This record gives sequence, structure tokens and C-alpha cells, in this order.
Amino acid sequence: MHDVDLHHIFNLGLILVMIAAGITAIAKKLNRPYPIALVIVGTIIGLINIPIIEPLKDFITEGEIFNFVIITLFLPALLGEASLKLPYSHLKENKKPILALAFGATLLSFLIVGFSTIWLLDFSIQTAFVFAALMSATDPVSVLSIFKSLGVNKRLAIVIEGESLFNDGLAVVLFKISAFYLLTYLELGVVGIGYGVWEFFRVIFLGLFIGGALGYGFSKLTSYFDDYPLEIIFSVILFYGSFLIAEAVHASGVIAVVVSALIFGNYGAKIGMSPTTKLNINNFWEVTALLANSIVFLMVGLEITRLNLTDKWGYIFLAIIIVLVSRSISVYASLLFTKNFPTSWKHVINWGGLKGSLSIALVLSLPRDFKGWEEILILAFSVVLFSLVVQGLSIKSLLSILGVNKKAEGFKEYEEIIARGHRFESAITEINTVRKRLFITEAISNEIITQYEQQLLESQKKLVQLFEKYPILKEKQQTILEKYALYAQYETIDQLNKGDILSNEVAEHERSQIMDRLVKLDDSI
Repeated sequence: MHDVDLHHIFNLGLILVMIAAGITAIAKKLNRPYPIALVIVGTIIGLINIPIIEPLKDFITEGEIFNFVIITLFLPALLGEASLKLPYSHLKENKKPILALAFGATLLSFLIVGFSTIWLLDFSIQTAFVFAALMSATDPVSVLSIFKSLGVNKRLAIVIEGESLFNDGLAVVLFKISAFYLLTYLELGVVGIGYGVWEFFRVIFLGLFIGGALGYGFSKLTSYFDDYPLEIIFSVILFYGSFLIAEAVHASGVIAVVVSALIFGNYGAKIGMSPTTKLNINNFWEVTALLANSIVFLMVGLEITRLNLTDKWGYIFLAIIIVLVSRSISVYASLLFTKNFPTSWKHVINWGGLKGSLSIALVLSLPRDFKGWEEILILAFSVVLFSLVVQGLSIKSLLSILGVNKKAEGFKEYEEIIARGHRFESAITEINTVRKRLFITEAISNEIITQYEQQLLESQKKLVQLFEKYPILKEKQQTILEKYALYAQYETIDQLNKGDILSNEVAEHERSQIMDRLVKLDDSI
């Protein structure tokens, strides 16, 4: 019987992966943010009665299953992947806005939402601050997927990602204190508040220590090996081990994973990883994160449909306003004294502070007998749905209005020249094709072709002048060209190896050299 249950669970899991992968593939093909597409489609599937997937919906919308999949199974992988690829130098360069947002804005938002819900929604102190902690966590996945497709300023993307990584850890700490210890601390008065502050810092610093120690240890361990499959396994053990160990001693697992991955991806990569290993580890976690995110956002959409929102619309509307206003106040206030930080970026960070799967996973981890559980659940789900769909879909328009996604200087002119060049070349090709088909004389066709060739030559001259004026455009083109050349070289080595022309040893050596060069090119972009 046990084997049958496991087999059934595996089948349901495979169906979930197939649906998530299909939606993600279509969204990427249409150049749309896949997390939002998954939430919308998941919600539609949840509302429609489809007999074949009803068991799947029943399975994944169980609170314990959802909570386990999001927090224990996928959260360490998602946090680890994001932290692993984040250069420490970038964090250091942008530490002021990141710290201001991750700590200042998170705490301020937590307090504003907490007191506002006590006053406006008549929540109890504990219920209000549990909801406030849930609304303090931001999810950058949707926004960053839009940023990548639009080529938004890299520094802005780093600030948003940095805020989210540290903000998630803080939000989880605030949630646990609010849900399980707040009333006890309040009953003890001043002494209780002292205990609360101590617990807050203990959880954070113990998480930092565990993550730091494990990150350093595993970084040293990788220096004794040059075997990327084994080093990938080390990274899996590191991310999940740091999370589970920290949680076991009641520290912040989220902070432990972020710190361990940052150390492993920076110090570990420097002392113990060849470029080939670095590329393969990054590729492995990128695939893992894509799969995890796809499943997570589809599950969020399915989970939302289980709620009964009847007669709750007034509360929902008020909760959304409270969260939006508190986010605005906390972002602008925390960045008030940050120099050289454009106002347009503040607007994007404000509106781009989306709520996501972590908020839902946390609320589902609450005991069912928790006072105000149903109200928190409904409001948290509603705010997350509004955030992902309304804010997520409108962020692209906001970027355009604010001019944040403006291309590099000279890029528009470059695109126009490229477009004209392609036009003239296709015109010459078409004239030659028509001339042969309709037996038009060369004298007539050559006269027109000469005109196009002159225009093509002028376009090429303008392109050279543009590259002299904006060297960065030339560098980007050279990088793209070299990457395609390296891909072709890699494919050739593969073919020679498969045809027994090259031995496995020589082929692996050549592939390694090509990958090393690709890593250097990726780092230079």
C-alpha cells in the first residue's frame, strides 16, 4: 500500500512538472514574465473542474504539502542559486541602498502594516503583526525576469535582488517571533520586550555564523578537488545543510543559506573552482531554480482558488491599500539619505516589491487553531495575487514611462543602421532571384543593385563611425560574435569526439578551454 502511495505521489508530481514546464516554455517563447503566467494559468485551472487533474489539485493544495515543497524543498535552492551568482563586489558597491531597504524598509513596513491593521481592520496585536511580517517579504523573481528581457540597468537589478535576499531572512524572523512568542513577550512587559529583541538578534546572528562557517568550510573543501560533478554535490549539501542545521537550532535558515552561498560563490570560486566548475555549478543551479520557480508559482495559482472570498472584498481592498502605502513610505523613507540613487529607481523598487510564494508558505505553516488564521490566509493570498498580477504586469509600462529601460547611448542609431543594412541586403538578394525568374537583363538589374550596394556601403561607414563614437557598442558586438564562435567550436569538438577522431581526454581538455573562455566573456558583460 505504501509503495502504491509513493507511486501515486510521483505521478502527481510529474504531471505538475509537465504543466509548469509547458506554461513556462510558452511564456518564454512569447517573451512574457513566466511567474505571472503561471499564477494566472494556475488560478484558471483551479477554478475550472478538470477531472484528470482534480487529484493533483487536492494533493498540492494541502497546507502541509505546500509548506514543505516551498520552504524545505525549494527555498534553499532558490536562495542558494540567487546568492551563488551575486558577486560580493556588486553587493559592496551597493551596500547602502541594499541595507537601507533590506533592514530599514522591512522593519518600517512591518511596523506600519501592523499598527494600520490594528486600527483599520480591528485585528488583534498578534494577528496584525503576523500579517505584517508576511507582507514584509518581497519576491524579486517576476520583476527580475522582466528586467532581463528589457536590459534594465544592472545596478538597479542588483539592489532589488540584494534587498530580497536579506529581506526574506528578516521577514521570516519577524514572522516566527510574531506568531509564536509575541504574546508571551508582551505579558512580561519591559523584560519581555528585552527578550524579544535578544531573540531577534540571536536568530539573525546565529544564522550568519552557521552560514559563514559552513560556507568557508565547503569553500576550502572544493579547493582539494577539480571535479565539477562532485563540487555540485557539495553545493547541494551546503545549501540544504546550512538551512536545516540553522532551523534545527532555531536560527534563521534563510540567512544561513544566503551567507553560505555568497561565500561559496565568491571566496570558494576564487580559491577552489576552475572556470569550468564555476560554469557547470551555475548552470546546474540555474536549471534547478527555473524548475523550482515554475512549480512554485503554478502552486500559488492553484492554492489561491481554494479560498472563499465571499463578503471579504472590503477587507481585501483595504489590506491591499495598507500594504501599498506602507511599502511606499518605507522605501522612500529608507532611501532618503542615499546619494546618487535616481528617483525613478525608487519608484521601480517601490512598485516592484512584489509579494510571492514565501508569504503564502509562511501563512500555511500557521496552526489551524491560530486566532485569526482564516482572515490572515484570505488577505495574504489576495495581496499576493494582486501583487503578482496587477503590479507584475504593469511594471514593464512603468519602466517605459520612467525611461529606466532606456538603451545605451547610441543604441537606437545602431539599431536603425542594422535595420537598413538588412533591408538593402534582402533587396539585392530578391532582385537577383526575380531577374533569373523573369529573364530581366543584367544591365537593368545591375543599375538598381548598384544603388542598393552604395546605400549598404554608406550604412557600413556609419556603423564604423558609430563604433568609434561609442566603443561600448563595438565591445558588445565583439563579445556576442566571440560567444557564437565559441559555441560553434564546442559543437565541432563534440562531433569530432563522437566520430572517434578525438579521444575523450583531448576532447574534454578542449571543451574545458572553451568553457573557461565563455565564463570570462560572461563575467565581462
